[in-house]
Amino acid sequence: MTAAAKKYLAVVLLLAMPLLLCVSGSSALDVQALIREIEQQYMGSSSYALSTMQVETTHWQRSLEMEAWSLGRDYFLVRILEPVKERDVATLKRNREVWNYLPKVDRVIKIPPSMMGGSWMGSHITNDDLVKANHIDEEYNLTLLAETTDHYLVECLPKPDAAVVWGKIVYRIKKQPRVPERIDYFDEDMIRVREIHFDDVQQIGDRIVPMRLTVRPLEKPDESTVLQYHELQYDVPLEDSYFSLRNLKKP
Repeated sequence: MTAAAKKYLAVVLLLAMPLLLCVSGSSALDVQALIREIEQQYMGSSSYALSTMQVETTHWQRSLEMEAWSLGRDYFLVRILEPVKERDVATLKRNREVWNYLPKVDRVIKIPPSMMGGSWMGSHITNDDLVKANHIDEEYNLTLLAETTDHYLVECLPKPDAAVVWGKIVYRIKKQPRVPERIDYFDEDMIRVREIHFDDVQQIGDRIVPMRLTVRPLEKPDESTVLQYHELQYDVPLEDSYFSLRNLKKP
C-alpha cells in the first residue's frame, strides 16, 4: 500500500469513528432495561409520595393534594387529602385490577375492563395508565429508533396478544441524567394524541427524577394535567397485605 493510500485510509477511519462508536453503543444498550428503569423511577422497590395534581379543561379547573404508596410494579394506593369535600377518595391497584373508594357513599367500585380508558380523578391520566405504566416492557415490543449525543428515542409497539389502549408509544430519554424528557402516545391509526413532558429534575436520595410531569391531550391543546411531586421516599417498609380493600377504605 502506498503512502497516499495509507493516508487516505486513516482519514476515512477517523471520519467514520463517531458513527462506529454510535452503532457500538446502541447495540450494547438493553432497551427493555432502559424503559423499565424509566418507568420505575418514581416507585423503586417501594415508595411514598406526596403530590398535587392540577387539572385544567375548557369547562373547569380542579386541584387535588394526594398521598400515595407503592410496592414493586403491581401494588399502588393513592388517597386524596384535599380538598375537604373529596378527602379520602382513594384508588387501589393490585396487579392488573383497580378499585375506587367513594367515602360519601361508603362504596368500593371495581373498574371493569370497559372503563380502563376512562379518566382517573377527572384528569388526563387514564385508569389504564395506572395498570399498564410499569409493564410497558411486557406489553410492547421495544426498538431503539435513534441515538444522539444527549438522547435515546425508543419506540414501543404493542405485542400481538396485548390488550392495550395505545397503537404506539415513543419515549425521548435524556442520557445524563437518565430521565424521561417526553413521551408521545399514538392511537390505533398512528395519530399522535397525547404527550407527557417531564421537568423540575431533582436528586432524591441516590435517585435523580423529574418532580413535575405535564399531560397534554393534543386534540384539546388548551387542556392539561400537571402532577407535581413535593415529597418522595424510597424503600419504605411495606407488605403486599397493606394494599387491601380494607386499607382502601381506611383513612
